[in-house]
Amino acid sequence: MPMMNSLSSTARLAGLLYLIVVLTGIFSLAYVPGRLFDWDNPEATIQNITSNEGLYRASLAVKALCYVAFTLLVFVLFRLLQMVDAWYAGLMVALALISVPLSFEILQDQYALLALAENSGGLTPAELHKAVALCLTQYDHGMLVVTVFWGLWLLPFGYLVYKSGFLPKLLGVLLMLGCMGYLVNFLGFTLFSDYGSWGVSSYVGKLPGIAEIGTCLWLLIVGVRQKR
Repeated sequence: MPMMNSLSSTARLAGLLYLIVVLTGIFSLAYVPGRLFDWDNPEATIQNITSNEGLYRASLAVKALCYVAFTLLVFVLFRLLQMVDAWYAGLMVALALISVPLSFEILQDQYALLALAENSGGLTPAELHKAVALCLTQYDHGMLVVTVFWGLWLLPFGYLVYKSGFLPKLLGVLLMLGCMGYLVNFLGFTLFSDYGSWGVSSYVGKLPGIAEIGTCLWLLIVGVRQKR
C-alpha cells in the first residue's frame, strides 16, 4: 500500500505538470498564432503583432514555460514508469528531451518577428514582406520537424502505460496512436505539397490531443489503480 500511495503521488505530480504543458501549449502554440499569424499576408501579421504586442510577448513567455514544464514532466514520468521497463523509460526520456532544444530554436523565429515589428520603420515594404515571410516559413517548417519527436516519445510512453498494470491500457493504445498521428502528418506535409487540402491532417492531428489530454486528466484525477 505505501508503494501504491507513492506511485499515486508521483502520478498526480505528473498530471499537474502535464496540465501545465497542455494549457500553456494551447495558448502559445494554437491560440496566439491562430489569432495573430496571417500566413498569406506578412504585412497583416506584423500589424497584428504590433497591435497586440502584450499578448504576443505573453505567448513567448508562456511557450518557454511550456517547454520547461515538459522537461520536468518527462523526468517525473520516468520515475513513475521505470519499474515497468527501464530501457523503454530511458528511450521515452531521450526522445522527449531531443524536442526541447529544437522547440527553443523555433522560439527564436518568433522573437525575430517581434524584432521586425519593433523596427519595421527601417525597412521598405518589400524588405519587410520578405523578412516576415521568411520568419513565418522557418517557424512553420520548424514546427513540422519538431513534431517528429513530439510523436516518437509517445510510442515508448504508450507502451509503458499499456504494460504498467496500474494505468488503463486504453490510454497506452491512444498514446501510441497519437505517435502515429504526428508521424503521418509529418510525412504527409513533407511528401505532398497539397496534403493540407486533403482533409486528412485535421482528423489525424486530433489523435495526439485526445491521447495526451486523456492521460493528463487520468493522472491528475485518478492517479494509479491498485494492481490485482
